[in-house]
Amino acid sequence: MNNPEYVKVDSELYKINTDFRVAIECNNIANDNSIGDYERALAIIYKLFGEKGLRCKNENKIFNLGYKYLSLGKDENGFKNENNDKYELDIGKCEGLIRSSFKFDYKYDPYELDYLHWYDFYNDLQNLSTSEFGNCCILNRIATILNEDVSKIKNSKDKKDLIDTQKDLMDKYCIIKEKVQTQKQKESAKAFYKSLGIDI
Repeated sequence: MNNPEYVKVDSELYKINTDFRVAIECNNIANDNSIGDYERALAIIYKLFGEKGLRCKNENKIFNLGYKYLSLGKDENGFKNENNDKYELDIGKCEGLIRSSFKFDYKYDPYELDYLHWYDFYNDLQNLSTSEFGNCCILNRIATILNEDVSKIKNSKDKKDLIDTQKDLMDKYCIIKEKVQTQKQKESAKAFYKSLGIDI
């Protein structure tokens, strides 16, 4: 997979701010329900392309290209847990886990580097060590606990302990989706993203 540096909109090139920390900031903005949809889109365009991106006449196209870049060219959100949809880790909340996991597996801390391309960071993140026996990085140990099937545990105390542990980990490290959304809000958000060519 090539690491993109630019996007092209109507024959104009726009330089992407490709450092992984910018992608994480964009993820935080995308998950911030206190910001309106249009403002979120503009903030993401600004983070990725700067002032030049905000001056782009084709907002829809530049946003779509930014979204595609953040999603590593895929249709789905690049931050989603690809192995199991039971939970979604919030990459912004997991900085300490990521630091420890990268040091454990790769002997470097990405946050101490001056620059690391988002695609390189994401590739390393996806290839962190996994093991059924616990001999792996802390991020994947937590993922294993979150993915454990509570219904398979017979002992009621063990089941309750796992439920409590999973709840604590989800509160600490996972994206908390807004639970109640009116039909009007859903339709408004859907119409906004559809106008950008994204089906949700």
